[in-house]
Amino acid sequence: MHPSAHLDSFTRDNLPPLEQWPEFKFDLPNLQFGPTLNATKALLDDALTEGASDKVAIYNSHGNLTYSDLAKLVNKIAYILTDEFNFKPGNRLLIRGPNNPMFAAIFLACLKAGGVAVPTMPMLRSKELSTIIKKAQISHVITDSRLKEELLDAEEDCPEVQFSLTYGLDGILDALLDNASDQFTAVETASDDVAMLAFTSGTTGEPKACMHFHRDVMAMAETFSKHIVKPNGNDVMAGSPPLAFTFGLGGMLIFPLHARCSTVLDESIGPDGLLDAVETFNVTTLFPAPTAYRAILDNLQNRDISSVHTCVSAGETLPKVTSDAWFAKTGIRMIDGIGATEMIHIFISASGDDIRPGATGKPVPGYEACILDDNDQPLPAGGTGRLAVKGPPGCRYLADDRQKDYVINGWNVTGDTYTLDEDGYYWYQARSDDMIISSGYNIAGPEVENAALQHPAVSECAVVGAPDADRGTVVKAFIVLKDGFEGNDDLTKDIQTFIKGARAPDKYPRLVDYVDSLPKTQTGKLQRYKLKE
Repeated sequence: MHPSAHLDSFTRDNLPPLEQWPEFKFDLPNLQFGPTLNATKALLDDALTEGASDKVAIYNSHGNLTYSDLAKLVNKIAYILTDEFNFKPGNRLLIRGPNNPMFAAIFLACLKAGGVAVPTMPMLRSKELSTIIKKAQISHVITDSRLKEELLDAEEDCPEVQFSLTYGLDGILDALLDNASDQFTAVETASDDVAMLAFTSGTTGEPKACMHFHRDVMAMAETFSKHIVKPNGNDVMAGSPPLAFTFGLGGMLIFPLHARCSTVLDESIGPDGLLDAVETFNVTTLFPAPTAYRAILDNLQNRDISSVHTCVSAGETLPKVTSDAWFAKTGIRMIDGIGATEMIHIFISASGDDIRPGATGKPVPGYEACILDDNDQPLPAGGTGRLAVKGPPGCRYLADDRQKDYVINGWNVTGDTYTLDEDGYYWYQARSDDMIISSGYNIAGPEVENAALQHPAVSECAVVGAPDADRGTVVKAFIVLKDGFEGNDDLTKDIQTFIKGARAPDKYPRLVDYVDSLPKTQTGKLQRYKLKE
């Protein structure tokens, strides 16, 4: 490791033992990072020297920010943190707020000042926030004033917090901006100094803190964005995932800044507001999750999305039926991808003519992947097993025994079951712990879900295994119906018959429950464990 610029060495002290680290790959010329690197300097300051000062960096319904405007705001926040609130390189800053320009500026200011950003989901409650504060030993907090109550409750139990600021309505931070200097020299952080702690969404227990270096923040742009999304300086990116989710952080902040193009950060953008943003700001590149695409599909009539040329899907598996329906209505074939919080962003994908609907894709340039068998050995093409990957980033949990379960023989083992075909394409089967074994057959839940989604009555579907005296386990489907359909025995038999015809007869759901909604994390991932309960 390179000499650290961190005066507070907490994150470096709590990295996993070196023997538990994954193997890193820096095969591409643009991944040859030097000993020092500050991601904000590379993303923002360097953009100014390259002539992007007057270009719009962030579109927002309350006013746009040029690259120059954003740089000055970032500098002011970095100045306030260090000059007024004793923020030192290596200190952790918890950031809490919706997707807006201030959230982005605070994140960038933290990195520029040499700090470690800890972005958090807006909907987290005090208990969850308290867990994060204690685990990361948070010293500084900045929250949107509308979200301060849960944080105040958390801080009562967290003496670690020394400074807590608000922004927005009556915000402490806003009041200090006028008198703050807009000049700030980026701290010369090491390329392997920790830049951010990305907490997993906690779908299966206590969240893990994934430690990402400054080089990792840049690597996701130098790999997936550069080689798969391929943005240019005229693009405008937008999406619905939170910036605290690394899929959203990449697509809606890091990638556009890296490409010297524009992003839309506006609180009105949920799935419903995304089409408005497309029309208002001439968005070219979309980054929603599959559930958001499904919601948008029914609202495309009489909407002008002619500016859009690229659509990226990640965060959960993309059903082929959704991909096909989107293509039929828009003429745009979606870029699917699998990433992981541990790997910071997407590492298997495909674009353009390389897309095979239903397949996730091939390893993104800069990455290597394989399928592991039960003995942790790579399988040949045609095999089904656990997905493993190596690349420029990799899993380093903050002081967590689960590190040794994620990294095996230098591979990052994601917890997903995949099949590799003869052409090198990876096909998603299920989360490894969601495979259903019924009467000796291995059944992948997403395969059944994809079949169910093709039925005209089905809006959403989630499949889990349910105990059964005869078969050990049977397939159980939880189904959200489209408007105008009523869940009854006749419909259940019709859906079961339909799935039997679309998939092997042994895979149909023998049990069906109709529900109003499916449990999901704030990043849109299905919480199957809640359905199993």
